[in-house]
Amino acid sequence: MPTKEQISEWFMSLQDSICLALENEDGKGLPAGQAGKFKEDNWVRAEGGGGRTRIIQNGNVIEKGGVLYSAVHGPIPDFLKNNMSGDNHSVNTESTTPDSEMPTPNFYATGVSIVIHPNNPMVPIIHMNVRYFEMSTGVWWFGGGIDLTPHYVVEEDAKFFHAALKQSCDKHQPNYYADFKNWADDYFFIKHRNETRGIGGIFFDKQKQTKEVTKKQLFDFVKEIGNTFAPTYTILMNKNKSLPFNEANKQWQLLRRGRYVEFNLVYDLGTKFGLESNGRVESILMSLPQTAGWEYDYQPAADSLEAKTLSFLKKGISWA
Repeated sequence: MPTKEQISEWFMSLQDSICLALENEDGKGLPAGQAGKFKEDNWVRAEGGGGRTRIIQNGNVIEKGGVLYSAVHGPIPDFLKNNMSGDNHSVNTESTTPDSEMPTPNFYATGVSIVIHPNNPMVPIIHMNVRYFEMSTGVWWFGGGIDLTPHYVVEEDAKFFHAALKQSCDKHQPNYYADFKNWADDYFFIKHRNETRGIGGIFFDKQKQTKEVTKKQLFDFVKEIGNTFAPTYTILMNKNKSLPFNEANKQWQLLRRGRYVEFNLVYDLGTKFGLESNGRVESILMSLPQTAGWEYDYQPAADSLEAKTLSFLKKGISWA
């Protein structure tokens, strides 16, 4: 059974391999020194643990991106105890001792988080997170997912992206893709706009051992998803990075980035966890783009590419 140390070590290697793949694609065909490079910032959390934040900015393809690894531990924060009470992951489900007299359990959380914002509005934004959580009480689970946020939805690219995820899911459990796609549709949903953040992908949380699935099998699945990121996104980068665009396309990109910011600051659980567990603010907010925009009551022209994109931002579309 994989230990938290082994899981963390693999997450570190995943960060290394993804950064290398993104740098190689960003600089493909360019002279040495003209492509974007990741800069590493190591940080320490006062309560325990820390991480490696790697940021790439002003690259050939990538305007701003982050590939973050972290492994933090310490007494479990009150907000997390409250969040888990009443479900199958409750901090204390058997003891009759009042909670106020119970010692505070410790937690360990590790994972890799990625957000990439490209220069060209024809290249989509992408996000991935794979993570593991464990408590001193013996409770543990895996979570994660990948989702794509095109500024302009291209059906061919959407189908390619979802087919790659389905193929990875199908290697492990036949129900994973359908279940986790629906979960992503529900999770990456901007309620106050009544639209999805993008074309979705897969999302899963609190995946624990059952009679059908062992901890090792769950870890193998998480590794599969992690390893799906680089070959899938670099193809989309390469395919779209040289497509022409104009100022109107850039303005639309800013508006779509604005929607991305709204979701991450209002709804994203990872952002909330990082801030409420006293994580490093600069690393937590690396998911935000360098620039974004909000225009009052913007309505795209009928039959425009922008209007077509909005028509795809809804739950339940079958891409694979």
